[in-house]
Amino acid sequence: MKTFINRREFVKYFLGGTYLMSHSSYLAQVLEKQGKSKTLVILYTNDQHSRIEPFPDNGLKYAGMGGVVKRAKMIEKIRTEYNNNVLLLDAGDIFQGTPYFNYYHGELDFKLMSKMGYDLSTLGNHDFDLGIENIIQQLPHATFEFVNCNYDFKDTLLKNKILSYKIIKKNGIKIGITGVGIELDGLVLKENYGDVVYYDPIEKLQQVERILKEDKHCDYIICLSHLGYQYQDNKVSDVILAQNIRHTDLIIGGHTHTFLDKPVVIKNKNNTETFVTQVGWAGIWLGNLMINFSECNKKNFQISENQDIKKK
Repeated sequence: MKTFINRREFVKYFLGGTYLMSHSSYLAQVLEKQGKSKTLVILYTNDQHSRIEPFPDNGLKYAGMGGVVKRAKMIEKIRTEYNNNVLLLDAGDIFQGTPYFNYYHGELDFKLMSKMGYDLSTLGNHDFDLGIENIIQQLPHATFEFVNCNYDFKDTLLKNKILSYKIIKKNGIKIGITGVGIELDGLVLKENYGDVVYYDPIEKLQQVERILKEDKHCDYIICLSHLGYQYQDNKVSDVILAQNIRHTDLIIGGHTHTFLDKPVVIKNKNNTETFVTQVGWAGIWLGNLMINFSECNKKNFQISENQDIKKK
Protein backbone atom coordinates (compact mmCIF):
# COMPACT_ATOMS: atom_id res chain seq x y z
CA MET A 1 0.00 0.00 0.00
CA LYS A 2 1.29 3.47 -0.89
CA THR A 3 0.92 6.39 1.50
CA PHE A 4 1.70 10.07 1.05
CA ILE A 5 3.06 11.82 4.14
CA ASN A 6 2.64 15.58 4.03
CA ARG A 7 5.09 18.25 5.08
CA ARG A 8 3.55 18.88 8.51
CA GLU A 9 4.12 15.25 9.44
CA PHE A 10 7.72 15.39 8.28
CA VAL A 11 9.64 17.19 11.02
CA LYS A 12 12.53 19.47 10.01
CA TYR A 13 15.72 20.50 11.74
CA PHE A 14 17.79 23.64 11.35
CA LEU A 15 21.49 23.74 10.48
CA GLY A 16 23.44 26.85 9.56
CA GLY A 17 20.31 28.70 8.50
CA THR A 18 19.15 25.94 6.16
CA TYR A 19 16.32 23.46 6.65
CA LEU A 20 17.26 19.86 5.84
CA MET A 21 15.51 16.49 5.71
CA SER A 22 15.54 14.91 9.13
CA HIS A 23 13.67 13.16 11.87
CA SER A 24 15.47 10.01 10.76
CA SER A 25 14.47 8.09 13.88
CA TYR A 26 10.81 8.48 12.88
CA LEU A 27 11.62 7.46 9.34
CA ALA A 28 13.60 4.45 10.53
CA GLN A 29 10.59 3.24 12.52
CA VAL A 30 8.39 3.54 9.45
CA LEU A 31 10.88 1.64 7.32
CA GLU A 32 11.19 -1.12 9.90
CA LYS A 33 7.44 -1.66 9.79
CA GLN A 34 7.73 -2.15 6.03
CA GLY A 35 10.26 -4.97 6.43
CA LYS A 36 13.08 -5.10 3.93
CA SER A 37 12.96 -1.92 1.87
CA LYS A 38 14.92 0.56 -0.18
CA THR A 39 14.89 4.33 -0.17
CA LEU A 40 15.31 6.73 -3.07
CA VAL A 41 15.62 10.48 -2.53
CA ILE A 42 14.86 12.79 -5.46
CA LEU A 43 16.13 16.38 -5.20
CA TYR A 44 15.12 18.87 -7.86
CA THR A 45 15.19 22.45 -9.06
CA ASN A 46 13.67 24.41 -11.91
CA ASP A 47 14.08 27.84 -13.49
CA GLN A 48 17.42 28.62 -11.87
CA HIS A 49 17.87 31.58 -14.24
CA SER A 50 21.59 32.05 -13.55
CA ARG A 51 20.93 32.95 -9.91
CA ILE A 52 24.48 32.13 -8.82
CA GLU A 53 24.45 34.37 -5.75
CA PRO A 54 21.54 34.92 -3.34
CA PHE A 55 19.21 37.83 -3.87
CA PRO A 56 20.61 41.02 -2.27
CA ASP A 57 19.96 41.44 1.44
CA ASN A 58 18.35 44.79 0.74
CA GLY A 59 15.84 43.21 -1.60
CA LEU A 60 12.22 42.81 -0.60
CA LYS A 61 10.49 39.53 -1.39
CA TYR A 62 13.46 37.13 -1.63
CA ALA A 63 16.17 38.97 0.32
CA GLY A 64 19.15 36.67 0.96
CA MET A 65 17.52 33.68 -0.73
CA GLY A 66 18.53 31.65 -3.77
CA GLY A 67 22.04 31.05 -5.06
CA VAL A 68 24.11 27.89 -5.16
CA VAL A 69 26.31 27.79 -2.05
CA LYS A 70 23.66 26.92 0.54
CA ARG A 71 22.00 24.56 -1.95
CA ALA A 72 25.28 22.73 -2.50
CA LYS A 73 25.73 22.28 1.26
CA MET A 74 22.19 20.97 1.59
CA ILE A 75 22.67 18.49 -1.25
CA GLU A 76 25.96 17.25 0.20
CA LYS A 77 24.36 16.72 3.61
CA ILE A 78 21.44 14.77 2.16
CA ARG A 79 23.72 12.58 0.05
CA THR A 80 25.77 11.72 3.12
CA GLU A 81 22.67 10.92 5.15
CA TYR A 82 21.17 8.66 2.50
CA ASN A 83 24.30 6.89 1.27
CA ASN A 84 24.21 8.57 -2.13
CA ASN A 85 20.85 6.99 -2.97
CA VAL A 86 19.94 10.41 -4.32
CA LEU A 87 18.90 11.71 -7.72
CA LEU A 88 19.47 15.40 -8.48
CA LEU A 89 17.38 16.74 -11.37
CA ASP A 90 16.46 20.04 -13.02
CA ALA A 91 13.45 21.03 -15.15
CA GLY A 92 15.02 23.68 -17.36
CA ASP A 93 15.59 27.42 -17.75
CA ILE A 94 19.07 27.17 -16.31
CA PHE A 95 20.12 30.21 -18.35
CA GLN A 96 19.20 33.91 -18.38
CA GLY A 97 18.38 36.31 -15.58
CA THR A 98 21.55 37.79 -14.07
CA PRO A 99 24.80 39.39 -15.30
CA TYR A 100 26.49 36.03 -14.75
CA PHE A 101 24.69 34.75 -17.83
CA ASN A 102 25.41 37.91 -19.81
CA TYR A 103 29.13 37.40 -19.17
CA TYR A 104 29.59 33.61 -19.04
CA HIS A 105 26.73 32.58 -21.38
CA GLY A 106 25.90 29.56 -19.20
CA GLU A 107 29.40 28.15 -18.72
CA LEU A 108 29.38 28.97 -15.01
CA ASP A 109 25.89 27.54 -14.52
CA PHE A 110 26.88 24.20 -16.05
CA LYS A 111 30.15 24.03 -14.14
CA LEU A 112 28.47 24.68 -10.80
CA MET A 113 25.67 22.20 -11.50
CA SER A 114 28.32 19.64 -12.39
CA LYS A 115 30.11 20.26 -9.09
CA MET A 116 26.82 19.77 -7.25
CA GLY A 117 26.45 16.44 -9.06
CA TYR A 118 23.29 16.94 -11.09
CA ASP A 119 22.27 13.71 -12.79
CA LEU A 120 20.00 15.06 -15.52
CA SER A 121 18.16 18.13 -16.79
CA THR A 122 15.80 19.15 -19.54
CA LEU A 123 15.83 22.28 -21.68
CA GLY A 124 13.66 25.33 -21.02
CA ASN A 125 12.80 28.06 -23.50
CA HIS A 126 15.35 30.48 -22.00
CA ASP A 127 18.13 27.97 -22.54
CA PHE A 128 17.80 28.88 -26.24
CA ASP A 129 18.17 32.64 -25.65
CA LEU A 130 21.66 32.79 -27.18
CA GLY A 131 20.87 30.17 -29.79
CA ILE A 132 21.60 26.52 -30.34
CA GLU A 133 25.23 27.34 -31.07
CA ASN A 134 25.64 28.62 -27.51
CA ILE A 135 24.09 25.45 -26.06
CA ILE A 136 26.62 23.43 -28.06
CA GLN A 137 29.47 25.60 -26.77
CA GLN A 138 28.39 25.15 -23.15
CA LEU A 139 27.58 21.41 -23.18
CA PRO A 140 31.23 20.36 -22.60
CA HIS A 141 31.03 22.13 -19.23
CA ALA A 142 28.17 19.86 -18.10
CA THR A 143 28.95 16.42 -16.68
CA PHE A 144 25.22 15.66 -16.70
CA GLU A 145 22.99 14.95 -19.72
CA PHE A 146 19.75 16.42 -21.06
CA VAL A 147 16.48 14.69 -21.92
CA ASN A 148 13.58 15.74 -24.12
CA CYS A 149 11.17 13.60 -26.13
CA ASN A 150 8.95 16.16 -27.88
CA TYR A 151 11.57 18.30 -29.63
CA ASP A 152 13.06 16.94 -32.85
CA PHE A 153 16.69 18.07 -33.15
CA LYS A 154 17.64 16.01 -36.21
CA ASP A 155 18.17 19.03 -38.49
CA THR A 156 20.11 21.03 -35.90
CA LEU A 157 23.52 21.00 -34.25
CA LEU A 158 21.89 19.34 -31.24
CA LYS A 159 21.23 16.13 -33.20
CA ASN A 160 22.17 13.11 -31.04
CA LYS A 161 23.15 15.38 -28.13
CA ILE A 162 19.79 15.39 -26.34
CA LEU A 163 18.42 12.04 -25.15
CA SER A 164 14.77 11.08 -25.50
CA TYR A 165 15.09 9.25 -22.17
CA LYS A 166 17.70 7.91 -19.78
CA ILE A 167 17.60 5.02 -17.32
CA ILE A 168 19.47 5.41 -14.05
CA LYS A 169 19.84 2.78 -11.32
CA LYS A 170 20.01 3.83 -7.69
CA ASN A 171 20.04 1.36 -4.80
CA GLY A 172 18.85 -1.38 -7.16
CA ILE A 173 15.90 0.74 -8.30
CA LYS A 174 15.52 1.26 -12.06
CA ILE A 175 14.40 4.83 -12.79
CA GLY A 176 13.37 5.94 -16.27
CA ILE A 177 13.59 9.68 -16.90
CA THR A 178 12.40 11.69 -19.88
CA GLY A 179 11.58 15.34 -20.55
CA VAL A 180 9.11 17.54 -22.41
CA GLY A 181 9.31 21.18 -23.42
CA ILE A 182 6.97 24.04 -24.23
CA GLU A 183 6.39 25.22 -27.80
CA LEU A 184 9.27 27.57 -28.61
CA ASP A 185 7.47 29.55 -31.32
CA GLY A 186 6.41 32.86 -29.80
CA LEU A 187 8.72 32.49 -26.80
CA VAL A 188 12.09 32.25 -28.53
CA LEU A 189 13.34 34.00 -31.65
CA LYS A 190 13.19 31.65 -34.63
CA GLU A 191 16.86 32.28 -35.34
CA ASN A 192 17.72 31.00 -31.86
CA TYR A 193 15.92 27.66 -32.03
CA GLY A 194 16.30 27.19 -35.77
CA ASP A 195 14.94 23.92 -37.12
CA VAL A 196 13.90 22.38 -33.81
CA VAL A 197 10.49 20.78 -34.43
CA TYR A 198 7.90 20.76 -31.63
CA TYR A 199 5.57 17.78 -31.16
CA ASP A 200 2.60 17.30 -28.86
CA PRO A 201 4.12 16.55 -25.42
CA ILE A 202 1.19 14.36 -24.38
CA GLU A 203 1.54 12.02 -27.36
CA LYS A 204 5.32 11.87 -27.07
CA LEU A 205 5.30 11.20 -23.33
CA GLN A 206 2.70 8.47 -23.82
CA GLN A 207 5.06 6.80 -26.28
CA VAL A 208 8.16 7.09 -24.12
CA GLU A 209 6.52 6.10 -20.83
CA ARG A 210 5.21 2.94 -22.49
CA ILE A 211 8.75 2.06 -23.56
CA LEU A 212 10.11 2.74 -20.08
CA LYS A 213 7.39 0.74 -18.34
CA GLU A 214 6.59 -2.12 -20.69
CA ASP A 215 9.84 -2.61 -22.62
CA LYS A 216 12.50 -1.42 -20.17
CA HIS A 217 10.60 -2.48 -17.01
CA CYS A 218 11.45 0.61 -15.00
CA ASP A 219 10.38 0.67 -11.35
CA TYR A 220 9.76 4.43 -11.32
CA ILE A 221 9.23 6.94 -14.16
CA ILE A 222 9.94 10.66 -14.03
CA CYS A 223 9.19 13.38 -16.55
CA LEU A 224 11.15 16.65 -16.39
CA SER A 225 8.66 19.12 -17.82
CA HIS A 226 9.05 22.71 -18.93
CA LEU A 227 5.39 23.18 -19.87
CA GLY A 228 4.14 25.12 -16.84
CA TYR A 229 2.07 23.93 -13.89
CA GLN A 230 -1.45 25.04 -14.89
CA TYR A 231 -3.24 27.62 -17.07
CA GLN A 232 -6.71 29.13 -17.13
CA ASP A 233 -7.27 27.91 -20.69
CA ASN A 234 -6.70 24.51 -22.32
CA LYS A 235 -3.01 25.08 -22.99
CA VAL A 236 -1.06 21.90 -22.22
CA SER A 237 0.27 22.06 -18.67
CA ASP A 238 1.70 19.60 -16.19
CA VAL A 239 -1.77 19.03 -14.71
CA ILE A 240 -3.26 18.23 -18.12
CA LEU A 241 -0.23 16.11 -18.97
CA ALA A 242 -0.68 14.05 -15.79
CA GLN A 243 -4.36 13.45 -16.57
CA ASN A 244 -3.51 12.00 -19.98
CA ILE A 245 -0.70 9.56 -19.22
CA ARG A 246 -0.58 6.10 -17.68
CA HIS A 247 2.79 5.13 -16.27
CA THR A 248 4.64 8.28 -15.20
CA ASP A 249 4.97 8.47 -11.42
CA LEU A 250 6.34 12.00 -11.08
CA ILE A 251 6.30 15.18 -13.17
CA ILE A 252 8.89 17.72 -12.07
CA GLY A 253 7.81 20.97 -13.67
CA GLY A 254 9.07 24.41 -14.54
CA HIS A 255 8.31 27.55 -16.56
CA THR A 256 5.50 29.08 -14.46
CA HIS A 257 7.70 29.60 -11.36
CA THR A 258 5.05 27.93 -9.20
CA PHE A 259 5.89 27.28 -5.55
CA LEU A 260 4.28 24.01 -4.42
CA ASP A 261 5.15 23.04 -0.86
CA LYS A 262 4.30 19.44 -1.71
CA PRO A 263 3.44 17.59 -4.92
CA VAL A 264 -0.13 17.68 -6.20
CA VAL A 265 -1.63 14.23 -6.70
CA ILE A 266 -3.38 13.77 -10.07
CA LYS A 267 -5.38 10.72 -11.16
CA ASN A 268 -3.98 9.56 -14.50
CA LYS A 269 -5.57 7.44 -17.24
CA ASN A 270 -4.84 4.26 -15.29
CA ASN A 271 -6.68 5.79 -12.31
CA THR A 272 -3.44 5.66 -10.36
CA GLU A 273 -1.49 8.56 -8.87
CA THR A 274 0.90 10.82 -10.75
CA PHE A 275 2.66 13.42 -8.61
CA VAL A 276 3.11 16.92 -10.08
CA THR A 277 5.59 19.27 -8.44
CA GLN A 278 7.46 22.53 -9.00
CA VAL A 279 9.66 24.65 -6.72
CA GLY A 280 9.36 28.25 -7.86
CA TRP A 281 12.55 29.64 -9.35
CA ALA A 282 16.09 30.95 -8.70
CA GLY A 283 17.01 28.09 -6.38
CA ILE A 284 14.91 29.60 -3.59
CA TRP A 285 13.57 26.14 -2.76
CA LEU A 286 15.08 22.70 -3.15
CA GLY A 287 12.53 20.06 -4.09
CA ASN A 288 12.75 16.95 -1.98
CA LEU A 289 10.87 13.69 -2.48
CA MET A 290 11.66 10.48 -0.62
CA ILE A 291 10.26 7.20 -1.92
CA ASN A 292 10.33 3.90 -0.09
CA PHE A 293 10.31 0.71 -2.15
CA SER A 294 9.62 -2.84 -1.00
CA GLU A 295 12.14 -5.60 -1.53
CA CYS A 296 10.65 -6.27 -4.98
CA ASN A 297 10.87 -2.56 -5.89
CA LYS A 298 7.19 -1.74 -5.45
CA LYS A 299 6.43 1.74 -4.11
CA ASN A 300 5.33 1.75 -0.46
CA PHE A 301 5.07 5.43 0.40
CA GLN A 302 6.39 8.85 -0.50
CA ILE A 303 7.43 11.76 1.70
CA SER A 304 7.75 15.26 0.29
CA GLU A 305 9.42 18.31 1.77
CA ASN A 306 10.10 21.16 -0.66
CA GLN A 307 12.36 23.32 1.42
CA ASP A 308 13.25 26.97 1.61
CA ILE A 309 16.94 27.63 1.22
CA LYS A 310 16.98 30.27 3.90
CA LYS A 311 19.06 33.36 4.41
CA LYS A 312 21.82 32.79 6.96
